[in-house]
Amino acid sequence: MEHDVNADPPPASDPQEWLENTWAPARDQRPERREAFSTPSGLARPPLYGGAADGGLPGRYPFTRGIHPTMYRGRLWTMRQYAGFTSARETNRRFRMLLDGGQTGLSTAFDLPTQLGYDSDDPLARDEVGRVGVPINGLHDMELLLEDIPLERVSTSMTINATAVYLLACYVVLARRRGIDPRILRGTVQNDILKEYVARGNYRFPTGPSMRLTTDLMAWCAEEVPAWNTISISGYHIREAGATAVQELGFTFAHARAYVRAALAAGLAVDSFAGRLSFFFNAHNDLFEEVAKYRAARRIWARMMREEFGAAEPASWQLRFHTQTAGSMLTSQQPDNNVVRTTVQALAAVLGGTQSLHTNSRDEALSLPSEASARLALRTQQVLAHESGVADVIDPLGGAPYVEALTDELEAAAGVVLDEVERRGGAAGAIEAGHIQREIHRSAMDWQRSAEAGERVIVGVNDFQEEEEPPHIFRPDDVERGRVLTDLAAARERRDPAAVEAALGAVGRAARGDENIMPSVLTAVAAYATVGEGFGTLSEVFGRYHPPEVI
Repeated sequence: MEHDVNADPPPASDPQEWLENTWAPARDQRPERREAFSTPSGLARPPLYGGAADGGLPGRYPFTRGIHPTMYRGRLWTMRQYAGFTSARETNRRFRMLLDGGQTGLSTAFDLPTQLGYDSDDPLARDEVGRVGVPINGLHDMELLLEDIPLERVSTSMTINATAVYLLACYVVLARRRGIDPRILRGTVQNDILKEYVARGNYRFPTGPSMRLTTDLMAWCAEEVPAWNTISISGYHIREAGATAVQELGFTFAHARAYVRAALAAGLAVDSFAGRLSFFFNAHNDLFEEVAKYRAARRIWARMMREEFGAAEPASWQLRFHTQTAGSMLTSQQPDNNVVRTTVQALAAVLGGTQSLHTNSRDEALSLPSEASARLALRTQQVLAHESGVADVIDPLGGAPYVEALTDELEAAAGVVLDEVERRGGAAGAIEAGHIQREIHRSAMDWQRSAEAGERVIVGVNDFQEEEEPPHIFRPDDVERGRVLTDLAAARERRDPAAVEAALGAVGRAARGDENIMPSVLTAVAAYATVGEGFGTLSEVFGRYHPPEVI
């Protein structure tokens, strides 16, 4: 169907017209979860309350009230618990436990050496192997990680950025060897390197080569893995570093604008890739501000894509996002309080219309989560989905004066942040100058000072304190770390050294030229070249990033 980008967006029509022309056809195409929704008292729950105001209606531009006409009445959000520790074998066991417990998607955490492109036996890496995620040294580890997991049926998210091209290549090569057509693979690779420069620090190369890797992956996936989300533009880590909700929106969309511009400069048509862009937001403590934040985000993105970049397809205007509850708000004091915090944050994400959700475990301020804590975090989502009734009405807080005002205010304030980044040369220029880093640092310091002064109450930390027994801390099995090194040595022993050398040479030549780097990386992965070897080769071409001094 052709769409005239210069035409006015669909009108913000009345609810009855929406019911007949948008909701009913969508419901007929994909039936809702139940024939009828009602309260425990038997009172009917219509799909929508209130009108459009300035925010459209569900499934209509600018999607403030939701990107799908039926939202959770048609399909619940994906419950995707984040997991990764010790070894590929141990993480595979956790994955299968979560899937058996009702989780509907996988979300993979990688250890620091993997994120930075070092092998587990590198002297720089040994102390960090398996500490904060799973070590993946190459295809042999990916085979262990995903053993007995049906890739053709499970959506997999990989939180990986600097080394995203290599990890996705491992996933695709594994699927091909199982006889699975990569065109049906579903999932997300984070691939958001800009936020690493401002919030996490897990970068390897300067911004120019890093952006090239990002857009090469996007272009290759558009042709070869079209159902894959090629980037998850992350406000989550920006917020975790201390940003406000306004800054989370402003800086995230500044990065998004930079990625779209880079893809366009690489020759991609906007509607060929925009529909596979996704976002990753934080769910913080203030329930109403967070709900309004997600509603404002949908509106900002729709207008940016349609009005600024001329995207013609409605799928290019629709903001799809994953949410994770706020790790920075977890406390080591009275850790059971974290269950309550996480529930409030998850409720905000659901009321705000997230497509996918991870709920943190109560003990994550102390260690990697135990199985019992991970299961309780998953059950939190399931109780919200099936017992609370919040998924039965679309945008249930829409139309409330407070929520609508907050939505407008957040959109306007985020626009000021966006304009300031643009004035400083866009995201890359603002990062190189240290502007974004300084602004986040100031907000983090303001939060810390207010907590230390008692102006901001943190239950169990600066108020309502009590004597506590030291909590039980889950510790990964150190024996498994030894097996990681054994597996790595065995994989090197089995492979063809000449094939590895030739494949790495091709990676270097691709990096020096202007061809898409993904085909050469896939060949290197298939030859069992390791992550460290691949990124060592790229380092020889791209060099290293040295951050600016930020005061």
